[in-house]
Amino acid sequence: MYSGRLVFSQVMAFFPLSAFRQCVQRYRGNYKVQHFSCLDQFLCMAFAQLTARESLRDIETCLRAMQPKLYHAGIRGQVSRSTLADANEKRDWRIYAEFAQVLIRQARKLYRQDDFGVQLEETAYVFDSSTIDLCLSLFPWARFRRRKAAIKLHTLMDLRGNIPCFIRITEGKTHDVNLLDELLLEAGAFYIMDRGYIDFARLYTFTQQAAFFVIRAKRNLDFTRRSSRPVDKSTGLRSDQTIVLHAPKASKDYPDTLRRISYFDTETEKRFVFLTNNFVLPPLTVAQLYKCRWQVELFFKWIKQHLRIKAFFGTSENAVKTQIWIAISIYVLVAILKKQLHIDRSLAEILQIFTVSLFEKVDILQLLTKLHSQNESDHLYNQLSLFDFWLSG
Repeated sequence: MYSGRLVFSQVMAFFPLSAFRQCVQRYRGNYKVQHFSCLDQFLCMAFAQLTARESLRDIETCLRAMQPKLYHAGIRGQVSRSTLADANEKRDWRIYAEFAQVLIRQARKLYRQDDFGVQLEETAYVFDSSTIDLCLSLFPWARFRRRKAAIKLHTLMDLRGNIPCFIRITEGKTHDVNLLDELLLEAGAFYIMDRGYIDFARLYTFTQQAAFFVIRAKRNLDFTRRSSRPVDKSTGLRSDQTIVLHAPKASKDYPDTLRRISYFDTETEKRFVFLTNNFVLPPLTVAQLYKCRWQVELFFKWIKQHLRIKAFFGTSENAVKTQIWIAISIYVLVAILKKQLHIDRSLAEILQIFTVSLFEKVDILQLLTKLHSQNESDHLYNQLSLFDFWLSG
């Protein structure tokens, strides 16, 4: 793959340019644009994500310092913070949202056969949300509380590859359970959720559409036990029951039977109670599925730590959504690169390497693979030197 190109250019070689141009054309992103195209905008924002820039001035200063290399990086327009700010404010964020979906579809195909730690042939998803706090005086359109602004990032993640396949950005005060109405349920798939998504009328829709859910029960659940099955308590299981809801409204919203599984986690010393509409899976597998829910928490933590979505480069709703969707695109693009090049590194490690090497002319495969073995050798050499020093003393 290496042909004397910059690392940044090699990364963007995984970028489906024709699909991006179709998204731009669909929303007339380059209408009356002469010097700073949507592609220039995306590449500048991608540079900001991959190198952890903190502001528009930071982006401008760093890119202008690399001016002789910008053409080879694919950036044709003149980079200035005012031009980039205008692009983020005015160009339709849906361009980047639709392009992210293109990358997501590509990534899911690559990770389709990956193991996620649970013996399950069906697709398993985790659905959750994360709140991103904002300054109310700068983001008045995102009012959350009296003196606080925020937005929510609602994410449905495919556990095979940890790829986000459904994302909605809403106001911070939007209740999580309302987003269940927007999911296109897949028959036979499993949806893992926390107890904040308990709405039995909406959960009954899963059963009607032949989809399965695993959700943590609330403590005050009013139910009647129909039957119980024996469990191996040495595994942490405490009970496996068939129940029906007893409360008038809940029993009307969900008239069918449910499965209630109680599990004690020895690591956290906490007791969990799960509800599911699947009566076939072993009870321990249900508990293991719910444990996979932490993957979406790691995604939120990862994207907040490693991508620029907490310090925004614009204050309008369009600028914020543009930045988030480009951040997600970069996350998925790095996941595609990792899979296609068979890189045995975490996404965080790959980003750390890119942070300091984007404008170097080095083979990306060599950069991401041989550096690891070199670091191990250096570490071993340092240990031996210290050991020899102690012996000589």
